[in-house]
Amino acid sequence: MEIQWYPGHMTKARRMMQENKKLVDLIIELVDARAPLSSRNPDIDELGRGKARVILLNKADLASARCNDEWAAWFRKQGFFAVKLDSRSRANMKEIEAVIQEACREKTERDRKRGILNRPVRAMVVGIPNVGKSTFINSFAGRACAKTGNKPGVTKGAQWIRLNRQVELLDTPGILWPKLDDPQVGTRLAMLGSVNDQILNTEELATELAAFLQTYYPGALEARYGISLPEDAGNELILPLIAQARSYRLKGGQEDCARAASALLDDFRGGSLGRITLEFPDHDEV
Repeated sequence: MEIQWYPGHMTKARRMMQENKKLVDLIIELVDARAPLSSRNPDIDELGRGKARVILLNKADLASARCNDEWAAWFRKQGFFAVKLDSRSRANMKEIEAVIQEACREKTERDRKRGILNRPVRAMVVGIPNVGKSTFINSFAGRACAKTGNKPGVTKGAQWIRLNRQVELLDTPGILWPKLDDPQVGTRLAMLGSVNDQILNTEELATELAAFLQTYYPGALEARYGISLPEDAGNELILPLIAQARSYRLKGGQEDCARAASALLDDFRGGSLGRITLEFPDHDEV
């Protein structure tokens, strides 16, 4: 599949982030733990040049625990601070605050020597659409101060949020990059829900996801949908079997494969198929 999605507000958002870069000490980048490399906007490395960097592996509760550990280690080897995160939980927010302070320790020490005391760390929160930036900010703040949603493009503008005396965050819209050169990256982003479903062929996308699951997570589809796949069954049979198992039928009695595709994508995105990672630190799948 060749997938491209770069609505006009993303150009404006990128320009705004570039303008605000000089105001911050730190770039906090959220990636999706299920595809940490594919869900990184390469433009953010240029944006974050000269700034302290923290990578938050969000939705880690939906990804393979082993892969989470290996991805965190991989990012640390690249020179980033890295923390595994479920942004819906406040469980490790103290750890993240400690990492923020550690990432900015040299800057804080320089300020102290210049007589600048108690100045809060100012961090820009960045990431692709639907990666959980606003949910993270609300959990970190302990209050609803950023608009959230389960589809890409909810946050349209930037806003400053003062968490406490130590940290201020700049929430930014999710942005992709103008051209997704690697078709696999585009497919993974679509599977994760970071691309608007309305521009996708969801049946083709769901079939690709099913094929991946059959190869790397055998038994996940059978366990979820109660289906039985013959060993020599082609991937094109999976959606009709899911439709049969769920009684998804069109008016003429034919299997409703479009509904089965939506169900499969929703189940993957919500974690109902188990903890699944789409790519591994050596850039190959698990």
